[in-house]
Amino acid sequence: MSTLTIVANIVAKPDNVELVKSELLKLIDLTRAEPGCLQYDLHQDNNNPAHFVFYENWVSHELLQAHLASKHIANYSAATKNAVETFTLNEMAKIA
Repeated sequence: MSTLTIVANIVAKPDNVELVKSELLKLIDLTRAEPGCLQYDLHQDNNNPAHFVFYENWVSHELLQAHLASKHIANYSAATKNAVETFTLNEMAKIA
């Protein structure tokens, strides 16, 4: 099976950009240490600082699901409740 690529788009509410950013940064070291995490990179849009993108690569869908069920993701969700405008997660497969 090929690597599972994730593109997660997070758009913070305008008055919560720094809160969301600080909480997203907390996820990086914890997630990179998880089994199955091959890449976990956070980006911030140069023209819209409220827009964040995680570009991730995982060994399997099952290990991604374990990540999504982790305590640090639950803590992030609790800390940013009502601070995020939109969130989308796209599971992608490399085709070329």
